[in-house]
Amino acid sequence: MAGNAIAKKVDPLKKSTSPFQGLTEALESRCGAFISLYVDQHLRGCIGTFSEEEPLYKNVTKMAVSAAIDDSRFTSIHPDELSRLELEISILTPRQRIYDPSEIVIGKHGIYIKHGGNRGTLLPQVAVNQEWSVKEFLGNCSRYKAGIGWNGWKTAELFTYEAIVFKSDGHYI
Repeated sequence: MAGNAIAKKVDPLKKSTSPFQGLTEALESRCGAFISLYVDQHLRGCIGTFSEEEPLYKNVTKMAVSAAIDDSRFTSIHPDELSRLELEISILTPRQRIYDPSEIVIGKHGIYIKHGGNRGTLLPQVAVNQEWSVKEFLGNCSRYKAGIGWNGWKTAELFTYEAIVFKSDGHYI
């Protein structure tokens, strides 16, 4: 569904299947999702939502299209890149408020930091891929995602969540 939604958006002439046939109970569940897109193993977009207002299949398709064309850090996905596009879909559990960094388990938890109007998150796999400690995970999220400085997490509200991660093999379209 995610791949078809991207293909339809970036190449409207490309033939795609109907993405909403045979929805399972899991796809109808209400949970957040993040979509990370890679072309030739390089990150080309990552956008998601914690919203539980829409069913999972709608969040996945909306976030997939958004990651492909709206992530301001990257150029939009081009039609000639579709055959090399790989998707990583992270299905999110509800956030849990924590009060001590020792509650964070690297590789299990993503973090969400909230300080006033500033917010930021990093998926669980980011800390593993970067080989960060808990304090590096918090510092990077605070500085680069929430915009509250390296130590901003110390006075912010902290939350953890988990992600069920699915990766495409690059041949979904």
